[in-house]
Amino acid sequence: MKQKNFELKGTPEEGLWGATIGFFIGFAAVIALGATAPEFKVALGLSGAMAGLLAAMPNLSGSLLRIPFSAWTDEVGGRKPMLLLLSLSIIGMIGLYILGIQLENGNLNLDSYLPLLFFGFLSGCGIATFSVGISQVSYWYSQKDQGKALGRYAGIGNLAPGIFSFIIAVTLVTMGVANSYLLWLFLLILGTAIYYFYGKDAWYFQLKNEGISKEEAESIANEHGQEIFPRYKLADSLKNSGIKWQTWALVSLYFTSFGGFIALGTWFKTYWFELYNPNPLEIDGVKFGIPLILNGIFIVVGSLARVYAGNYADKIGGTKTLYGGITILVVGALILTVNTSIYAISIVGMIVLALGMGIMNAAVFKLVPEAVPDAVGGAAGWVGGLGAFGGFVIPPILGMFVDIGGKSGYGTGFVVFVFLSLICYLLTFKLDKSSN
Repeated sequence: MKQKNFELKGTPEEGLWGATIGFFIGFAAVIALGATAPEFKVALGLSGAMAGLLAAMPNLSGSLLRIPFSAWTDEVGGRKPMLLLLSLSIIGMIGLYILGIQLENGNLNLDSYLPLLFFGFLSGCGIATFSVGISQVSYWYSQKDQGKALGRYAGIGNLAPGIFSFIIAVTLVTMGVANSYLLWLFLLILGTAIYYFYGKDAWYFQLKNEGISKEEAESIANEHGQEIFPRYKLADSLKNSGIKWQTWALVSLYFTSFGGFIALGTWFKTYWFELYNPNPLEIDGVKFGIPLILNGIFIVVGSLARVYAGNYADKIGGTKTLYGGITILVVGALILTVNTSIYAISIVGMIVLALGMGIMNAAVFKLVPEAVPDAVGGAAGWVGGLGAFGGFVIPPILGMFVDIGGKSGYGTGFVVFVFLSLICYLLTFKLDKSSN
């Protein structure tokens, strides 16, 4: 009786936009500490590596939690994991708001470093919504439409920290650190509420959550057009996707592209401020923080590139798209490595780097459902989680280059991306050969 009376809700398009809203609002946390790292660096007397660790802290939870939460999606759908992660992020932002007040009152010292790391870790839980949404969207769409759908999902969601960079470029100057955090906290709560009412799981999970058997739920959902279904529970999903070498090749590729993307999304503000120290831009009496505006441009360019690259990946294939993205990334990294004195050239290098990373990001997740179709959640967890771990690992390494080489270290640090790109060429070649 329950089966007959239950009405399936939503469409693939609605499922896509619901997941995108959740990821969009959660991913904005990537900018929270990165935008204010220079202020905390001065107030607490932090070294370059310590400041890099602080800026990267949201990326630690945002990467590692992707693994279990994405695999959990294979069991229960995306709604529960998404809402839990967003709730943890809200708690983290409340803590950062309180510490922001103490910063403005001059009450912070080195003892405040650990609480900053802790609340930064919690705020980054919203970043982990990425892999949950990848799985949520993947189960809504057919194989042939994966690149386009996931490109839109990830590209639009990735715009969040870029947009917030532009907003915080004004609010830090006009409202201060604490009120900037408060504004973002309000938007996070609002976005979570919107997802609560709008986010929908694919039909299979809706039926399963109504108590319908796995076999019957799959049959009914398939009649309505759903093509991809989970085959394993959480632990088995991780295990069965984890034993495939393709999963680890994609992890490594994503470590460079998306891990590098979110690493630089937290690092570029410090890069521009410390290397070029541009004066605030004033328009009609309103001051804007130039480093944050440039940081926002990097994020927006990379995000939009991902949207369009997803369409091309559907047409020409994921590996061909990867080759192009890696080549562009290398060019951008080389420009930034050799130039540390000409402002305009560094901006060009940053934009080229963003394009390469965005194209690679779209290509990688075009390949995930193809490589591991029976455990998309587990594979997306490994790739999204350990790949995004680059966002935590890379900023302290870039900070070490600065500690060792001084100002010139802000340029030479980008040699890391040149080295990683060479590895990416080899992995893409292997993936290409295995698919032929």
